[in-house]
Amino acid sequence: MLTVDKQAPPTPSLHALLVGNREENFFLIREILTRNGSPFKAEIDHAASLPDAKAMLHQQYYDLVLFEHETADTVAIQLLSEFLRDGLSIPFIVLVENADEAAIANILQAGAWDCVDKSQMNGTSLARTIRWALALHSTQRERTFAQDSLRKLSRAVEQSADTVMVTNREGVIEYVNPAFEALTGHSSQEVIGKTPRILKSGEQSPEIYEELWKTILSGNTYRKILVNRKKNGELYYVEENISPMRDATGAITHFISNGRDLTDRLRIEAQLLQAQKMDAIGRLAGGVAHDFNNLLTIIMSYSELAQDSAVRGSALERKLQEIISAARRAAQLTRQLLAFGRKQPQALRVLELNDVIIETTQTLPRLIGEDIELTVLPGSGLGRVKIDPVQLEQMLMDLAAYSRDAMPQGGSLKIETSDVHLDDQYIHRKHAIIPTGHYALITVTDTGVGISSDHLPHIFEPFYTTTPDGQGTGIGLATVYGIVKQLSGFIWAYSEPGNGTVFRIYLPCVTTRERPSDVPDLLPEPEAVGSETLLLVEDEDAVRAATTEFLRLHGYTVLEAKDGLDALAVAKNHGSTIDLVVTDVVMPNMSGGQLAKQLEGFRPETKILFVSGYAGKTVIDHNVLDLETNFLQKPFTLRQLSAKIREALNGRALGAGA
Repeated sequence: MLTVDKQAPPTPSLHALLVGNREENFFLIREILTRNGSPFKAEIDHAASLPDAKAMLHQQYYDLVLFEHETADTVAIQLLSEFLRDGLSIPFIVLVENADEAAIANILQAGAWDCVDKSQMNGTSLARTIRWALALHSTQRERTFAQDSLRKLSRAVEQSADTVMVTNREGVIEYVNPAFEALTGHSSQEVIGKTPRILKSGEQSPEIYEELWKTILSGNTYRKILVNRKKNGELYYVEENISPMRDATGAITHFISNGRDLTDRLRIEAQLLQAQKMDAIGRLAGGVAHDFNNLLTIIMSYSELAQDSAVRGSALERKLQEIISAARRAAQLTRQLLAFGRKQPQALRVLELNDVIIETTQTLPRLIGEDIELTVLPGSGLGRVKIDPVQLEQMLMDLAAYSRDAMPQGGSLKIETSDVHLDDQYIHRKHAIIPTGHYALITVTDTGVGISSDHLPHIFEPFYTTTPDGQGTGIGLATVYGIVKQLSGFIWAYSEPGNGTVFRIYLPCVTTRERPSDVPDLLPEPEAVGSETLLLVEDEDAVRAATTEFLRLHGYTVLEAKDGLDALAVAKNHGSTIDLVVTDVVMPNMSGGQLAKQLEGFRPETKILFVSGYAGKTVIDHNVLDLETNFLQKPFTLRQLSAKIREALNGRALGAGA
């Protein structure tokens, strides 16, 4: 036979405090509660006075307080009142003697759990009273804990930053929290009794909602980012978690939806993704520009040489002129790619923006046509900006050309400037990736056909165009974007089909005390012939050969070198003066900047002219510091090179800079 030892349940422990000045009662009660057969494993402490009781109750925890009460004694009631005021929750049993009903009623009303008449007190009655008081206290401490938990849960839902919506099994809304009201613009009174269809945006297919209901009716949680519509019609993105609620039998009775507003986060992520994509395209554009520039320089140079040999007015001369014109258009396209990639050489000056814009817009009517009304509204108090005036002119012309194409039947074009200070509140509400600060704002507004939401995110991408084939390159707005970014500015487009387009360009204002620079007039082109000695350093054989032939035809003595090391050897072995070194910047073995530094040591009188097909930053990285006076960007015509050579020879010794 299998026997199982049955252990008796553990005796509950009891830590009690007896308050009273009769020491014999203390020993009696302790004997009752600690002798064999007692239902408690009791430990009794004694406080002979009220101050002692207060001190002991605040120093340690007691399961029970027994208080001796004399007839008409108010001390017990006073202690009870202080107990309740301090928020202590301990069962309080009063031991009375010869107390009438009124006294007992006062004691119980004060908050005592029970009263025991000492004349009838024995182990059984005292144990029964204590057990009942402890059980009642435990129960009360638990519908209190539950109520407190419910209050906390209610506060958490009400104060949650996420939206909370509860519907019945049929999808009828029974509750929404304040975050839902704040996000959607609907009050709880407006939505209770309706269905979540009031939030439908039309951006989701019916299959999405079929999947939603199939998931939650099967007892699973549905998770997805949805596009909803606010009361004011504005769209917002919300990460929804919709879960079923069950009753005690496990049946689904309700659904609870928790939503987190992702609109700002997704907007910022989209902006960053677009910026990264544009940067990648810009790096590609800058990388291929060098090879294009060298090829175009070869095409233009040999076309010019051939044109000089052709009979004036002949068919051959006209054909060569077409080649040169096409090469120039290709060169312009390359410059636009460099501008988009933020790698175009710049001649930055601190300028009064209004002056440059007013001067530039005087030429725009010829570009946009007579059927488009142009309005220029220069704002007052504009901060100064540091900008290349040529780039600003190009930017305005590209924007005007875009607006012209959007208004084939005519319309109006408005260019405004204003002074703005962007604070944290504006940045958070509008464009999170713009730093706070002082900006000059250029706003270009047209009344054209507008841009659809499908096309709007792509308008600044190069070669992206919505015009028919052959009517646009798709590079104009990409050029504007690149120029603005190169100036550490920001550009945004706002448009709707049929409602025109608004471009806003934020250019950071300078904080230095630099005085505005005058925009110099173009100097007359110098005479293209000369008799000086030039050292031509070019690693591209075809470019070097064509350039040498042209310069010799125009009177110059030309020494040739294929790279920097070769140029050093030529310069050391040449016994007479070298007036000017024309050198490519990026070459194998030794760069143009390093060559210029070496030449300073033994030919300090020699002037330097740098040329390069690479982008501006690459040139500057090779110690070419003055892009305005001693630098010529490829591709160039031979006549442009000749003019730049005369400009350099007529100026001061240039050197290599730092």
